[in-house]
Amino acid sequence: QMQLVESGGGLVQAGGSLRLSCAASGRTFSGYPVAWFRQAPGQEREFVAAITWNGVSTNYAHSVTGRFAISRDNTKNTVYLQMNSLKPEDTAVYYCATRWNLYSAATSYGRDYDYWGQGTQVTVSS
Repeated sequence: QMQLVESGGGLVQAGGSLRLSCAASGRTFSGYPVAWFRQAPGQEREFVAAITWNGVSTNYAHSVTGRFAISRDNTKNTVYLQMNSLKPEDTAVYYCATRWNLYSAATSYGRDYDYWGQGTQVTVSS
């Protein structure tokens, strides 16, 4: 059974940075796409960023393009989300997710992902 654990969240002032980590156990990340999603209180979960199984391609939500960067280190079985120039509207619980099928696409749809972490809180103060 695969488990994902997010870490690195916290409280930061607007304009600051945080790096989130998503560590996998029970199965390697290698060969599988990984995505980050977030959910603010009272709002729908939304896509943030995704990275392909080989790390060659990434895609981002328009709201974070140019500020966030997703990367992966398969040797450490970990995916990262570097978040810069944070804004109060980035406040949310951030979740990482991966898919069951080997070499599947890194989509922006939550319904495509089979394994989810418990989330890590990111709070950006103004």
